Amino acid sequence: MAEKVRVGIDYEAVLRTAGASSLPELIAYLSEELPYVWRDQYLADSKLPSNIMMVTHGSFEYIFDDYQTLENTGQTPYHPTAMSRLVAVHGHSDPKARKRDDGRLKRWIGPTNTVYGHQWDKGHFIAHTMGGAVDGVEANVFIQRRDLNRGWSKEGARYREMEKYCVAHPGTYCFSRPVYADETSRPAFVEFGVLRSAGDLWVERFSNRI
Repeated sequence: MAEKVRVGIDYEAVLRTAGASSLPELIAYLSEELPYVWRDQYLADSKLPSNIMMVTHGSFEYIFDDYQTLENTGQTPYHPTAMSRLVAVHGHSDPKARKRDDGRLKRWIGPTNTVYGHQWDKGHFIAHTMGGAVDGVEANVFIQRRDLNRGWSKEGARYREMEKYCVAHPGTYCFSRPVYADETSRPAFVEFGVLRSAGDLWVERFSNRI
């Protein structure tokens, strides 16, 4: 059976409803509105019950589906492949909060090459250079194509370009939204969005499939 690829979100339509007259007003609107847009899209796509919660770590808010708690407490039957996973993360880039928690990352799941193969990395939805972390918010970690994570491919170079913009402009509003094709925590695509200083929303969708 072919994978079901989830649909995207019309971010231009979201912007048209903002009615903001300044960049701070636009950021405030997106910060309030987008979590509901992401949640509604996630619930529409998912075939299983959800247990959505929000966790704030540093300057970012992580919207997370703690599905496995539903299984552990008997609220839903065991599913062989379903996992807890990120719905979306958004916030403001904060390079000063950079923390290299590589030790925690290495212990997450186990050796990447052994468990998943040499084509994959343990990536961050929000890079540590922007203020993303692992310690205290493992929802920020996912199995990512190595060429995308390291900027080796054309897509990877563009992905890195967006991250570098956020680092070079502290306080930039940005987000990452995984798009799943099944019930696991490995996304088929990752949407990355950056609100640039001119008020335009730069959104790209990156394939996370080999």
